[in-house]
Amino acid sequence: MQRYVLTGTPGSGKTSILQCLEEIGCHTVNEAATTVIAQAQALGESEPWSRASFIDDIVALQRRRQLETSGTIQVFDRSPVCTHALTTYLGWPVSAALSDELERVTSERIYEQQVLFVRNLGFVQPTAARRISFQDSLTFEKIHEESYRLFGYDLVDIPAGDLAHRVAQVRSVIGT
Repeated sequence: MQRYVLTGTPGSGKTSILQCLEEIGCHTVNEAATTVIAQAQALGESEPWSRASFIDDIVALQRRRQLETSGTIQVFDRSPVCTHALTTYLGWPVSAALSDELERVTSERIYEQQVLFVRNLGFVQPTAARRISFQDSLTFEKIHEESYRLFGYDLVDIPAGDLAHRVAQVRSVIGT
């Protein structure tokens, strides 16, 4: 089983790439943080990222999705290493749940060594879950790079460009 991580700054086009991969039959897993935010906002919580349990909610959903996903080749929109980057960006300490999950995914080599790093498009389109400026997204992108390198992953750049070309680049790495 091969599990690839697709990562990058908010608004870089990860979801669009993932949707294209799904259309051609790849097993894909959506970003957990977006789901956690959407569920909390549906219950009336406008900024769930401001509460301490936010990170642990993401970690729990990431783990559950990783354990439940089947298929020979799987592509994940983010991983616990991204959650580490988010924690760093927010200036919060790494929680016990995140630390344990990082240890598990590292020691068990859950994800492939090569991480597909989708580069920014030069802008960020705000959404209900994405309220980051373009300048802040560049800082967040750098923190993601640092986190993945810290945990020993190799970054495969997926530069800005048209969607078809980016999908082809990802497919060349994952072998579909």
